[in-house]
Amino acid sequence: MFPGIGTIVNVVTVLLGATVGVLLGNRLPVRTRDLVTDALGLVTLLIAATAAMAVLDGDLANKVGDSAPMLIVLGALLIGGIGGSLLRLEQRVETFGGWLQVRLTRESGSVERHRFVEGFVVSSLVFCTGPLTILGSLDDGLGNGADQLLLKAALDGFAAVAFAASFGWGVAASALTVVVVQGSLTLVGLGVGDVLPDAHLAAITATGGLLLVGVALRLLRIREIPVADLLPALLVAPVLVEVAATLH
Repeated sequence: MFPGIGTIVNVVTVLLGATVGVLLGNRLPVRTRDLVTDALGLVTLLIAATAAMAVLDGDLANKVGDSAPMLIVLGALLIGGIGGSLLRLEQRVETFGGWLQVRLTRESGSVERHRFVEGFVVSSLVFCTGPLTILGSLDDGLGNGADQLLLKAALDGFAAVAFAASFGWGVAASALTVVVVQGSLTLVGLGVGDVLPDAHLAAITATGGLLLVGVALRLLRIREIPVADLLPALLVAPVLVEVAATLH
């Protein structure tokens, strides 16, 4: 298979899942759709906790010391969050979602716009912040196969059904985010010639896990954390691993 096939399949599964979810969601009462969203929030929280446990990864501890991993994740979130806030990433993502809503749907009104934007933002974050996104895209670009992305595509397809049942066509629009993020990482894999070291990947995975906690809190309507503002933390984490390793 050629590099990029994993992302193509992933986009198709998201679009198909979103279509099924929209058709299903229109036949469900609001109470049932809210319950679906709550269930997704709980599952996202479970996935987030599993990913965040990478902070205890042995390779990371060996490289930077036993006490440094927590500080690396904390530093990544603080530095990345400050940078993302100054860049107004959350606002820009929401604005882009609103722009897509106007051009891709016939719905109008503040309620419909908020539903579309929320579906776009939440789905984009869930589909693009997990470890399978990073490692799978890099491996695909390196020519190591798209097995991880194909697994992710299946998972995202089912998630898209559930998300779209609650949020509508905004979930389908997140396929654009999948193309940009996974496509870019695949191109990086074509260029770097090797995968990320295990310690760096563990730091990114743990940081991504905490971002998913923020997504889960949004789904559960506990707190509207601007998770998009925290996305630069995924870039800061491996840099801090190198800094900590140098000082170790």
